[in-house]
Amino acid sequence: MFDSYTFTVTDRFLRYVQIDTQSDPHATCFPSTSKQLELSKLLVRELQEMGVTDASLDQWGYVMATIPATTTNSHCPTICFCAHVDTAPDCTGTNVKPILHQHYQGQDLILPDDPSQVIRMADYPYLATKLGEDIITASGTTLLGADDKAGVAIIMDFAHFLIKNPAIEHGPVRLLFTPDEEVGRGTEKLDLKKLGADFGYTLDGGDIGSLEDETFSANAVKITFQGIIAHPGMAKGKMVNAIKLASTFLERLPKDSLSPETTAGREGFVHPMEINGIADQCVVEFLIRDFETAGLETKQQYLKGLAQQVCAVHPGTHFTMEVREQYRNMKEVLDQHPHVTALARKAMEIAGVKVKTECVRGGTDGSRLSFMGLPCPNIFAGEQAVHSRHEFVCVQDMQKSVETLVHLVKLAATQ
Repeated sequence: MFDSYTFTVTDRFLRYVQIDTQSDPHATCFPSTSKQLELSKLLVRELQEMGVTDASLDQWGYVMATIPATTTNSHCPTICFCAHVDTAPDCTGTNVKPILHQHYQGQDLILPDDPSQVIRMADYPYLATKLGEDIITASGTTLLGADDKAGVAIIMDFAHFLIKNPAIEHGPVRLLFTPDEEVGRGTEKLDLKKLGADFGYTLDGGDIGSLEDETFSANAVKITFQGIIAHPGMAKGKMVNAIKLASTFLERLPKDSLSPETTAGREGFVHPMEINGIADQCVVEFLIRDFETAGLETKQQYLKGLAQQVCAVHPGTHFTMEVREQYRNMKEVLDQHPHVTALARKAMEIAGVKVKTECVRGGTDGSRLSFMGLPCPNIFAGEQAVHSRHEFVCVQDMQKSVETLVHLVKLAATQ
């Protein structure tokens, strides 16, 4: 089926990553940056040129499109495939220069715009499984944007394949491209009724064969320390500096546990993301993560206890703590719809891919979509070293993901 097909996923990916779509966690508008819409508009044009006539961009930056069913099976589900257009705020996405390293042979990949940036097999053992294949990197001064433009390119090539091969039987397919996933707002304005799908899949995963049906549960926590302010020249015995309160609080966090840099597997963490303030008042913002939703409360109480200890030493100071829900572990929903994950697993096996069911030490749009009523596990897109200048993706991984999606919709048409 694919022997005579020329994949377009690589060319699409190389184009898409050159468009700066970085989102902004501090913005109050939606989407958080208007530059994300440049890629969204391009996707609409490309879909319409393929013949997907209803491709459209709405006021919130969501791209939706339909590939009509070719099967006569009236019970065939409507399946959505989703990827996000934005890239992470962690590393600049301006002036990305993608480099295609063909027939990789295990050598160090020295990124030319900053030769101190070297991608080594010793640091990224996954590269040992990619010998003879093609690797795409950035040039050393930016992220690449494989998260999630690999997913975007895969879905677009998948759509192209279905349009070019109308004899393949499949049910209704809905395509969804979202903004602002990286700042936790990707589904905030989404109208699921308008989307009209029975279940879906995000294309936002890593290693070939990875099938993720579990994510962290996540909250954001803001702790505001109120000091006691006085003129610096007359502050003896009076001033309590809020910046120092926050610093003491952070210093009391454990050094060998409970942080992203000291945890792995199913261990959760508390992660101070930002500190901002003056002597009068200082704010510390945290990400709280745990695979068990109840574990979030335990971690929040731990932080609250530390803040109480710090302020107790300085009468007259105090703190406030605000908690905002971000997303929940999608496994709580997906366990109620086992056929959704099973369908993806079978499609990968048909594509000749060894399936690795994994949990995501993070979240995807699928986390929130699942709790909104659209069960939505995550399928591999080949993304590696995401959010960094070492980010890379393997061309053959992306191609195999395209194959997986085709097999998936074919399977759904027969069930």
